Amino acid sequence: MNFLLISDFYLKELPFNGGAEYNDEILYEELLRTGGNVNRRKSEKVSVDFLKSLNKDTKIIVSNFINLPENSKKYIISNFSYVIYEHDHKYLKSRNPAFYHKFKAPKEQIINYDFYKNAVAVIAQTDFHKKIIELNINTDNVISISGNLWSDADFAEMEKNLEVDKKDACSIMHSPIANKNSKVALQYCSSKGIEHEFIADKNYHKFLNKMSKNNKFIFLPTTPETLSRICVEARMMGVSVITNGLVGCKHEPWFKLKGLELIRYMKESRTRIVETLVNLFEETKNKDITVILNCYRRPYNLKMQIEAIRNQTVPPKNIWLWVNDHADNHGFDYSDLGIDRIFLNDFNWKFYGRFAAALLCDTDYVAIFDDDTVPGERWFENCFNTMKKKPGILGSAGVILNSQRYVDHRRSGWATKNDDIEKVDLVGHAWFFKRNWLKYLWCEKPPTWNNGEDIQFSYSAQRYGGIQTYCPPHPKNDKSLHGSVLGNELGIDSKATSNNNEVTHEQFFSERDQCVYYALQNGWKTVKDVKI
Repeated sequence: MNFLLISDFYLKELPFNGGAEYNDEILYEELLRTGGNVNRRKSEKVSVDFLKSLNKDTKIIVSNFINLPENSKKYIISNFSYVIYEHDHKYLKSRNPAFYHKFKAPKEQIINYDFYKNAVAVIAQTDFHKKIIELNINTDNVISISGNLWSDADFAEMEKNLEVDKKDACSIMHSPIANKNSKVALQYCSSKGIEHEFIADKNYHKFLNKMSKNNKFIFLPTTPETLSRICVEARMMGVSVITNGLVGCKHEPWFKLKGLELIRYMKESRTRIVETLVNLFEETKNKDITVILNCYRRPYNLKMQIEAIRNQTVPPKNIWLWVNDHADNHGFDYSDLGIDRIFLNDFNWKFYGRFAAALLCDTDYVAIFDDDTVPGERWFENCFNTMKKKPGILGSAGVILNSQRYVDHRRSGWATKNDDIEKVDLVGHAWFFKRNWLKYLWCEKPPTWNNGEDIQFSYSAQRYGGIQTYCPPHPKNDKSLHGSVLGNELGIDSKATSNNNEVTHEQFFSERDQCVYYALQNGWKTVKDVKI
């Protein structure tokens, strides 16, 4: 993959350690490690002529871009896939949301709107940062990567600094930048009788060492900090942080970690962040699909499902069948179904089994169907068109949670009809996704194997891969695009897992609540920002 990384400045040009520039330096090195062809260029030198000289499949990552010419922005919008890796608030003339009531600026203060709107994604550093961006530019392409990038040498330095004997004193960053508010931090320490010292050093590792020698660090910015690397660095070195509500990392669930725990978490996050970026740009030329059907208590639906799948405007390469053991399918003759593979189990693996089978696929895409789900003939066509606009886990029955109780949700998809692509928390009935996203489902052992694979898949794909979940359009007057055309007719009977005697209704939904709670506790960001 060809990458172009655009920045206003390079780290070596600055007289101080700029967080954005340092992050860009690590990003550049990590992209090189992926095997990509990575080019860097300062924004002021990204002319239209330069852009015309690039290969058209170049993926552009735009970091700070104050010096990027307007005509170059327009050319990028029209000709390239690009991501804006946002380090502050360049959608505002002032670049400071704190000037406005509850961070929402008047419309006349918004700039670069089209540049943000047309990006494949706008990368926010934290959920706090993401909310402020969305509040002002109202686009649905903003994602939070919940972290920042450090090198192995940086982590080693901070780990070494954990062992430094710490004085009962407070470090204050000596910064000439007004919004870092060093004077107020000084006044705070003086008023509280806290021993303190200003720290500064052009050498980054020497600066970290100085900060590690005091057991507290104070930082009271006047501008919303997208993350605040320095606060995270303090925590990684075992230093307590005194700060205000304008610091993005303070609002992240991992900020409660400290020392080695936080260092390990940020090391893992570096891999996740880079994978997220690459995934956003990933274009799969091979459009082959493996379909996996599930047989449990409704084997009589299989022929109808297979016929509908064979008649797709984009037909699959393979159809596989996963059979969970149950008396209702004993003795069923599978020989005349005309499918490619059968997993005939002597055990009921419930919901996760078919997703385990999907790991054996060699196609780029996987489609999984419940045993009560028959798609319209243009369902796969609809999914591919959706993927071009919103790459993510797709499904025919979308769920948007209103609270941590699963039953308190709003539906999207075949049951309610949505004319446009809708971002949701999870999907079911029919899934469509890239095969290489399956790895995220197995990153953690789920809270239960008996339920909630739909919740776990969307949560883990978001947490580890930055992959969101969407419900493709299900227009009321065109069922050919639907992922399920007989949902009411086939799905509401005594054989539905949520509605039968083998698992009580109360137990089924209690397990789903458990799955939702687990995901929220571990950082799942829902559409309505549900908290526990």
